[in-house]
Amino acid sequence: MSRPAKPGLYLHVHLVSDSTGETLAGVMRATCAQFSNLMPIEHSHTLIRSDQQMDQVLEAIERAPGLVMFTMVNEEFRSRLLAWCVDNLTPCMDVLDPLLKTMSQYLGAPIIHEIGAQHARDDSYYRRIDALNFATTHDDGQLGSRLSNAEVVLLGVSRTSKTPTCVYLANRGVKAANIPIIPGIAIPEELGATDGPLVVGLTISPKRLVQIRRNRLLSLNEQRASSYVDELEVRKEVVSAKRLFAARNWPVIDVTRRSIEETAAKILSLLHEKEEKMESGQ
Repeated sequence: MSRPAKPGLYLHVHLVSDSTGETLAGVMRATCAQFSNLMPIEHSHTLIRSDQQMDQVLEAIERAPGLVMFTMVNEEFRSRLLAWCVDNLTPCMDVLDPLLKTMSQYLGAPIIHEIGAQHARDDSYYRRIDALNFATTHDDGQLGSRLSNAEVVLLGVSRTSKTPTCVYLANRGVKAANIPIIPGIAIPEELGATDGPLVVGLTISPKRLVQIRRNRLLSLNEQRASSYVDELEVRKEVVSAKRLFAARNWPVIDVTRRSIEETAAKILSLLHEKEEKMESGQ
């Protein structure tokens, strides 16, 4: 007899930042993912830059007590938040403070305490914007005959997370295009060039792919049966794509149980390996 599922553990988490809060959200979600059945209730308080806004934050924490995580550059607001949490016995932590102090000590350099410093409009910022524009104009086979400027090209059958992976890579400054593999339609010839972009094949379990495609059709209020969700036809699509990848000797990533972030991390690793080989003349 199987045991009943454990009830979910709910936890109010207040994310307080004088910037966009993206760093906080990423740290919080990565941390909570390490606890079984934990269901965090996220309260996001971002761009906090006035006393009135801080008043509203403290009122919100009082209404829904829980854990407070923050990144605050303004020392006055930081001290006020910490003092309130101590007085109200509320667990509170600055998620970047230990790392900043350790790095400052190691480098022998002061912390600049600049709000949103990671979003400064430097060369990397404009590189990301350029990469996002590239991903948009080269999505789903668009401009497939002009891929010479791509750093990465993703191939896969429909609904293998090609587009979101390209967008994620673009946010890392990588120009990525994607091309769908459609029965009877040839892929661009330039993908065979040895000095061309890194070509990566994305594959997935046919059973999982059918589920994803059915959900997609439901979201579009499309009820008609078709080869798009026929299990036998989907299996043929996946097998055919795998044969193409093997014939071209392209690296393959199975996205069945991978998140977008994990897939992108693997692609970045493959890109780094390719660049190292090119530099060494291999």
